[in-house]
This record gives sequence, structure tokens and C-alpha cells, in this order.
Amino acid sequence: MRLRHRPDPIGHDVVVVGAPYDGGTSYRPGARFAPRAIRHESSLIHGVGIDRGPGVFDRIDVVDGGDIDLSPFSMDLAMDTATVALTRLLERNDAFLMLGGDHSLSLAALRAVHARHGRVAVLHLDAHSDTNPPVYGGTYHHGTPFRWAIEEGLVDPERLVQVGIRGHNPRPDSLDYARGHGVSIVTAADFTRRSPRGIAEQIRRTVGGLPLYVSVDIDVVDPAYAPGTGTPAPGGLSSREVLTLLDVVGQLRPVGFDVVEVSPAYDPSGITSLLAAEIGAELLYQYARATTSPASAPVDSPLPPGAAADDAENAENAVDAVDAESAVDFAGQRWG
Repeated sequence: MRLRHRPDPIGHDVVVVGAPYDGGTSYRPGARFAPRAIRHESSLIHGVGIDRGPGVFDRIDVVDGGDIDLSPFSMDLAMDTATVALTRLLERNDAFLMLGGDHSLSLAALRAVHARHGRVAVLHLDAHSDTNPPVYGGTYHHGTPFRWAIEEGLVDPERLVQVGIRGHNPRPDSLDYARGHGVSIVTAADFTRRSPRGIAEQIRRTVGGLPLYVSVDIDVVDPAYAPGTGTPAPGGLSSREVLTLLDVVGQLRPVGFDVVEVSPAYDPSGITSLLAAEIGAELLYQYARATTSPASAPVDSPLPPGAAADDAENAENAVDAVDAESAVDFAGQRWG
């Protein structure tokens, strides 16, 4: 995004950081090359986005902190290194946008965020729930991060919303752990039956006033739009649907982000990395909305645990009460 490179960043609003690691992948490797590919495709992302209001980088201070040096051989060492590096970032800066790398490193990110903010809410966009147990001796594979985040008390599971879940699983009970802990799951089939605005309202009500971490696995998008990923699953969301859904983040209290599971070798065209860069830009824009626009104040009072997830119809109907014109910034320009 033509950002300044700061290898040891201090005092910034958001630090973009690469996590070149794929030691937790279970099918197609290559996500270690994603940070450089995403950066390459981000060259056109600068200035003011159409319909995005003021320039993001005029509102918030964002730098590129480079990559974390992660072991390609040891899951445990990679996880510890990432946890220390991201925790240090948040001790010196306000938030980070991590470019993965496989999804296992979201656990390191959540550990770092928890050290600063306590238990957080999570918006998780993915084809897979990633609440599986260890397999083949792999404690921290890319199907485990949100299971460990729940077990370690890093997240409030009743404030965890997973969107786009679909595909094939090794067991018919693969979602039982998440649902049994109160996680709200919006499958890809659910998404097609409901409006994006209704789902966004469910997210807003479920997350409430908690600090929010947003994790986007690129395979939430249909492989027709993003073929360069390790575990592609047909029947996913479109690029436009994902970018539209992320608009809700600017109405909440975002404190950290990741975009993961891009595997550039499986997409010579680069459209997967381009989409990942655009998602990253959208998350930065939403952070700017949430932190600099008084018209986009976070929700103060969440519903009782599980209320929004248990009553999807009420969440859908509640959209009518949302003021669609409320997202206007203090300069009179529309914030998305």
C-alpha cells in the first residue's frame, strides 16, 4: 500500500506485519509466501477509495513493520515467536493487521490482543470453523486456533461469530464443539437465505461493546474468486459480499485483524493476493471509521449471551431500526 517501512515500529495506530509461515497446513502448503505476494498486489491501494469518504491514511497512522522471522520447522517455536512479536507490537502501538501465513497463527494474535485488552469478541470469516482438536501430533495446526482461544480464555465464545462455514469435514460432529460453547455459526447456506445487512446486524448485536478481533481466512471466498488457497471449498461468498459484510466492523471496537491462508502458487493470476490486499485495506478503513468518526460510535450494551445467535429472525428484523445514513464523518463526507 506504499506504506513506510518501520522495522521497529513505535507509537502508530496500526502496524501491518507479515507472518510467512505454513507449518500448520494440512493440504496445500505455500502460505509462507503470502505476505510478499499480498504486498506486491497492494501497490494500487492508496489515495481515497471510491465511496469510502476521507483518505484512510490521512486519518490514521499506518506503517509496514516487515515480517516476523518464524521457524519453518517447529510449530511450538513458531507459535511462541509470533506471540512474543505481536505482544511487543501491541505494547508499543495500538493495533496490527497480520498478513499470514496459515490460520494457526491467529492463536498467537489472540494471545497478544488478550494481553492488552482481556477477553475479546471475534468475527471469523472462513469456510472452516477451526475448532478441531490436534491431529497427527500437530498441536497448533490451522484447524485449531479458535479451539485453543476458547480453551485459554482469550475470547468470549458467545461473542464469537463464524461466517461462511461449509465444505467437507472428517466427522459429522465437527461443529459440535463450537456450537456447544455458544459460538454463533452462519453457514454459507445460511448466508444465501438471508440478507448481508441482516447478518451484519446479527454480528453487531452479538459482538456488542467488547473489543473485536477480525480474522479473515481467504477461503471464505468461493475459489472462483480466490483459487490461491490451501483448502479451497466451492460454494463460498463472493468478493463483493465479503467486502460489504466487513462494513459492520466500523460500527464496533476493532483492536486487531488478520488475513490468512493465501497460497500464491495456486493462483498465477494473482487475484487471490489482490483480494487479500483489498480486504486488508477495507479493514484499515473500518478501523479508521471506528476510531476517528463520532458518528460510528461502538455499541454500548450487548445483548445477553447467545441472544442474537439464538434468534436470527429477530436479528434480521432489527435491520429496519438501523439508520443507514448514520455513517457520516465529522467533515460531512460519507464513511461507507
